[in-house]
Amino acid sequence: METDKPAASSEPAASGTGPATPETSPAPVPEAEQGAAAAPDPAGLSAEAIPTLGDVLLAAEELWPESLAEGWDAVGLVAGRPDNRVERILFAVDPTSEVIDEALEWGADLLLTHHPLLLKPVHSVAATGFKGDAVHRLIEGKCALLTVHTNGDSAVGGVSDVLADAFGLSGVVPLSAAEDGLPEEGIGRVGELPEATTLADFARLVFSIMPAVAGGVRVAGDPEGLVRRVAVCGGAGDSLFDAVRRHQADVYVTADLRHHPASEAREAAVNDRPYLIDVSHFGSEWLWLTPAAAALENVLGDQGFTAEIRVSGTNTDPWDFVLTPGLN
Repeated sequence: METDKPAASSEPAASGTGPATPETSPAPVPEAEQGAAAAPDPAGLSAEAIPTLGDVLLAAEELWPESLAEGWDAVGLVAGRPDNRVERILFAVDPTSEVIDEALEWGADLLLTHHPLLLKPVHSVAATGFKGDAVHRLIEGKCALLTVHTNGDSAVGGVSDVLADAFGLSGVVPLSAAEDGLPEEGIGRVGELPEATTLADFARLVFSIMPAVAGGVRVAGDPEGLVRRVAVCGGAGDSLFDAVRRHQADVYVTADLRHHPASEAREAAVNDRPYLIDVSHFGSEWLWLTPAAAALENVLGDQGFTAEIRVSGTNTDPWDFVLTPGLN
């Protein structure tokens, strides 16, 4: 998630050390049970139960309404025919070439990503460029592409809700409420830990939950300082410091914290709060994929449809290694 016009990502990428990796993520979302009365097709699914892309789009709109997307964002269907059948759906953070390889090799009919492929306007999708090549490969491979970005951040059960749940927060409310949404919809979340803990211990909890990336987790503040009220924003959230201060958060967990916004936030701190915890952009949003896949499977199941849904195992954090003092 980016809370205003997105800048280039600055988080480190996959390394061989750390708490978890997409390759060691929870098992792919299981295929829903098939209806007993329908005769199976050669793929093992009832022909009547297999949704069309249009059916999946309606289910996605129920979960992540496009009306919740930020005005600058580009969400929704990028490629695909609504009347095509969708038997296999792959969830991923980024529509990179490696993720598209994974989707096509698995035989996915739909790739659902958090980040848009075409966020900025384009005048050509010729295969001479990497984005045009991605579009061509998806179409030629008969795989649709759907983007759920800031609408997936703002919706109930979205990216920041998943972070809040992972950290054990209660009394959770949006950090910045949606203008035309429900009271519980909006960008970011803020809530309370079950009990106060030190910044160092809370940072260790955050590190243990995030997938392993080269950059690890960066922390600003007194390691022994006590924290209880926690603000979170999956993705780049350095435009939300006013909201963080308004909610009197002790610590703010987000990604892509640039030098000047972070420095100014520390200078403006009251009683040294809010402390800052900077995590991987990819990692903060990757946690959402499994709950989102399960939610889509449930909605499709409620509508009588069955699809095989899987979470990508590809780590698309762009960095490979990092050097720190004392290491060479």
